[in-house]
Amino acid sequence: MWQTRASRDTWLFWILALLVLGAGLGLRDPWPSDEPRFALVAKHMVESGEWLFPHRGHELYSDKPPLFMWLQAAAYELVGSWRVAFLLPSLLAALGTLWCVMDLGRRLWTRRVGLYAAFALLFALQFAYQSRKAQIDPLVTFWITLGNYAFLRFFLETRADPRPQWRWWMLGWCAAGLGTITKGVGVVALLMVLPGLFAAWRGWSHARAPLRDWRTWLGPLAFLAAVAVWLVPMVVAATGHPDPAYRAYMDDILFRQTAKRYAQSWDHPQPPWYHLEVMLTMWLPAMLALPWAIPAWRRRLRRGDARYLLPLAWWALVVLFFSIPSGKRDVYILPALPMTCLALGPLLPGIVRRAGAQRLALGFSTLIAALALVAGGLMLSGTPGFERNLVTDRGLDWSQTQAGAWLLVAIGGWALACIAWGRRRRAIPAMLAMLTGTWVLYGLVAYPLLDASSSSAALMRDAGARIGPDAELGLVAWREQNLLMADRPAQTFGFRETPEEQLRRGVAWQAQAPARRWLLVQEVALSPCVDRTLAQPLGGANRRNWWLLPGSATVACNR
Repeated sequence: MWQTRASRDTWLFWILALLVLGAGLGLRDPWPSDEPRFALVAKHMVESGEWLFPHRGHELYSDKPPLFMWLQAAAYELVGSWRVAFLLPSLLAALGTLWCVMDLGRRLWTRRVGLYAAFALLFALQFAYQSRKAQIDPLVTFWITLGNYAFLRFFLETRADPRPQWRWWMLGWCAAGLGTITKGVGVVALLMVLPGLFAAWRGWSHARAPLRDWRTWLGPLAFLAAVAVWLVPMVVAATGHPDPAYRAYMDDILFRQTAKRYAQSWDHPQPPWYHLEVMLTMWLPAMLALPWAIPAWRRRLRRGDARYLLPLAWWALVVLFFSIPSGKRDVYILPALPMTCLALGPLLPGIVRRAGAQRLALGFSTLIAALALVAGGLMLSGTPGFERNLVTDRGLDWSQTQAGAWLLVAIGGWALACIAWGRRRRAIPAMLAMLTGTWVLYGLVAYPLLDASSSSAALMRDAGARIGPDAELGLVAWREQNLLMADRPAQTFGFRETPEEQLRRGVAWQAQAPARRWLLVQEVALSPCVDRTLAQPLGGANRRNWWLLPGSATVACNR
């Protein structure tokens, strides 16, 4: 395993990848906003045996296709721990994305290029941060990258594939299909076909035009087959179900949540240049190479090198695709990052030796150190803004705030130690060491520190202790983390219903057995009919305030 430098570098990379992406696995519960929702859906699948139609509480959940939740539920069946299972699909998807980029760099150029491209991707801030979260985006990024991997191997000549291999054509379409039933935007993997056809038409080097063959139609068939894994049984079951809610679920997920949502884009309005800002900040430190990469890309495109055209043109098409609608979020552009790092890979061995690149890396490390030390110092000094945000909004107590402050100081101290070791001659290895240590500290220290308040575990433990083991609990104006972290089966009264309607239903439920039934109510749902002198305040969690209502506190609401 350690006989050659190449193998040593490869194993070092995968060890660092596990540290950066996996440190802290099993040390926290799902955190809002999306993680508790997906974990709750997956838990319902395991407990009810209903895997085809996702449920959030008693209601059908139609915002996203169920593939990601299937993987979380399958991971739980495999490992038996939700703390590990809910994060495992994201971790494996991120490792798979890294492998695709590394192997493409090796096949299109050299093993060294593959390693540089994979390092650039691993340490990009957005990739590392999102890969540590149990959201759908790391998984859809993997499917899109796998599709790109297959299309590049199909359209570009390599030593291993001197002739076109139709299995790659089919795999590219299949991966796009799986990406689509993970999240509708998975279809953007198919945009790689456009620059592939252009390069072949213009006769660019390393490009080939193999589509004058009947097997071309196998690609769309592979896409449809992948989509049909979920779509066909869902449509058949929904149309044959006597409950009209299942037909409404089908209509919502197939139309409103896909094409209509993209066309109308009612959420998160941002200016057209928003994704440019995201790439220049969240894709650091890889984007520090742009001053040297852009002129080099221009020269290689002028020479007609298709190995650069395909990933760069696809990157541009994806940015354009997500910039057209007014609604934008930073994670939308994440799938473009792997191909960007692949195009950077051949240039990085020369760029990292430049004095200017080393100065930029030193400045980036210094900025991280300064931000961590200043933030930690402000927390230790009791600055009111920090106290209000961390204690009032986040629900942390004084000891947790102090521990968080010392964590930031430790991150800043580690960054200064790396800077002192690297200086300018080893500024880039020092920067990577600084980022590795930061992510490890975040996983091993911040996860346990923030978990009780971020996951609502502390709130739900307190509620369970106050009402006693034999009491029943109902949730009003609840969030997914409340139902997920409850210490007993809890009654819900709708999720999309208004807080007023949920409270009305909850009070009616409580009136049937007021001595043993309690309501956990978000403060915004409290009605004037509630007797607050008999209610018990639970404090804040996730920027919301909560109250426990015994039956005696809601008597007036029944009149």
